[in-house]
Amino acid sequence: MPTQLLNPASHHPRRQVSVCDGIALDYGRTHEACGPARRTFALWLAAATTGPVLWISPAWEVDQLNPDGMMDFACPSRFLFLHASRQDDLLWATEEALRAGQVPLVVTDLPAPPGLKPVRRLHLSAQSGASHGPAPLGLLLTPGNGGAAGIESRWHLTPTHTGPQRQWLLQRLRARTLPPRSWQLQHSSPRAGLQEVHEQLAAMS
Repeated sequence: MPTQLLNPASHHPRRQVSVCDGIALDYGRTHEACGPARRTFALWLAAATTGPVLWISPAWEVDQLNPDGMMDFACPSRFLFLHASRQDDLLWATEEALRAGQVPLVVTDLPAPPGLKPVRRLHLSAQSGASHGPAPLGLLLTPGNGGAAGIESRWHLTPTHTGPQRQWLLQRLRARTLPPRSWQLQHSSPRAGLQEVHEQLAAMS
C-alpha cells in the first residue's frame, strides 16, 4: 500500500512570545486584545519581543500613546507609529506590514472588531512574512469584549490596581487549542517582568 509522507514542517511547533509563565502567543498568526487596558497588554507583548514595533492607529483617535507612559514597559524608541486617515487603511496597512516580514510585531488599534475575511487575510500575510525571516505576529486592539472573527487568540485586560500596587486581571477568552483561563498579574517595578499574584482563578464558564 502506498504511503503519503506528511510535510515535516507541519509538525514543528510555532515560535511563541511569552508574556509571563503560561501566557504565550504564536508568531505567524494574528491575535486580539480587548478591554480597558488592551494597550497595556500590547506594551507587555512589545517588552517580551526584540526589534522594532509598528503601531498602527486611526489619525482621528484623540488618545495616542504617550512616550512617558510607555517608559515603564518598553523603550519608546523601538516604536514606529503609523496614523491612517481612513478606516479601510488600518487593516490594509496591517496586512502589508505582516506580509513584508520586516517588523516582528505589528499592533493595530481598531475602532471595531473585523470580520472573518480580513482576519484570514491577516493570518495569510503573517505566514507569508516568514519567507523573509522569522514569522511576524499581529495584534489587533478592539474595544469592549472584542469579537474579531477567526482570531488565533483573544485576551481581555482590566486594571485592578490597589494603592501603589499595579495589578491587572488578564483573561484568555479564546484560543484555538487552550481553554479559557484567568490570571491576576502585577508589575512590581518599571521594566520588571510580570508576576502572578494569586492562584489561578476559577475557569470561566
